Amino acid sequence: MRVTILGRLGPAKIFSQYVDSRVPAGFPSPAADYEELTLSIDDLVDLRAPNVYLVRVSGPSMIGAGIYDGDVLVVNRALEARSGNVVVAYVDGGMTVKRLQISAAGVWLQPENTDYRALAVTESLHVWGVATHNLHSLCSR
Repeated sequence: MRVTILGRLGPAKIFSQYVDSRVPAGFPSPAADYEELTLSIDDLVDLRAPNVYLVRVSGPSMIGAGIYDGDVLVVNRALEARSGNVVVAYVDGGMTVKRLQISAAGVWLQPENTDYRALAVTESLHVWGVATHNLHSLCSR
């Protein structure tokens, strides 16, 4: 899976209306059908400029993680990469998106598609950033 860095994100200060409708597990309350609130996209995806970038992915190696060809990831370069994180990393002179796996046996960049094999990290690993959100379109345009 290859990546294209689209750019750094800054606070948008754009607010959208949303409805917080939760189904109670106890007795229903007709007075609390829903509550209309406002939500900032900045708060939703935890933007912290200048450390947050948008990255477009290409290829099918992460479909098992719900990351598809053409998706846009929100990547935070300030987060410390931990085992299990989806990361953007430099490999063989290019950038790739994989799940970081660290164990006593070694370090791997693990794809989430059985058609691809894990990349064993034999040299020093350079993680460019940690993916925190996937901006995935649910409809064609």
